[in-house]
Amino acid sequence: MKFGVNLMLWTGCFTKKSIPLIDKVAKMGFDGVEFPLFDPKAVDVKATRRALEDNGLGATVCSVIVRGSLISSKPSERKAALDYVLQVLDTSKAVGADCVAGPLYSPVGYLPGRARNAAEWKYAVSAMKQVAKAAEALDINVGVEPINRFETFFLNTCADTMKLVKEVNSPKIGLLYDTFHANIEEKDPVAALSGIGKKWLKHFHISENDRGIPGTGHVPWKATAAALKKMKYNDWCVIESFVPAIKELARAASIWRSLAKDGDELAREGLRFARRALK
Repeated sequence: MKFGVNLMLWTGCFTKKSIPLIDKVAKMGFDGVEFPLFDPKAVDVKATRRALEDNGLGATVCSVIVRGSLISSKPSERKAALDYVLQVLDTSKAVGADCVAGPLYSPVGYLPGRARNAAEWKYAVSAMKQVAKAAEALDINVGVEPINRFETFFLNTCADTMKLVKEVNSPKIGLLYDTFHANIEEKDPVAALSGIGKKWLKHFHISENDRGIPGTGHVPWKATAAALKKMKYNDWCVIESFVPAIKELARAASIWRSLAKDGDELAREGLRFARRALK
């Protein structure tokens, strides 16, 4: 099991100015860094890769759709979103990441006030098949993330997301399981995790039910660890949370109160808990 932390605890978007955070994460004892990559052009690839190598760290990437939408009825918007996702994949591979994950289908917060339709599903499958070709060529995993109903209408449960990735049918396309979103949407979060299986589970996010320090809420960590062990999952487990100080992320994730003293405390205490509970 490898333990990482998402840099969204300290920055709203990874750029060359964020590179010193790699040293911080290494000193905290993490095995890797998760980059919030929302602007591929802002990344200094060589310096980032050098910092990872100098610290002996691995890397993953999280991203969201920032232009267009893979499920839009407008071809121009679908193309813009697909081009963006492919740029994220290229940059992620270039810096040394082995997985890109997130709700890579529709912009977070887009809620049309209805259920998804057949056309949107068709667009998503078609686009993800193109993403799959790129991921296979680059040899990088992609974890499609179901998120809660207050942030998207398209994919909320693991079962729904499994249907999508199985239809895409690529060894590089699977699921990102996030304990925060599962706590909201799944009837039984642990059963939902077990139902994914090792073949399709590409990434795992550690997040408490209130986005606070892992282990301080009611996520069923013991049963979750048992499920991961049973499926022999031995890849990345990444702490993802937010703090009010990063205003753009706090606004997007509705973080209105302090859930820890600061990002450092959440990361340190979260890692201490995660190594004890999950490894």
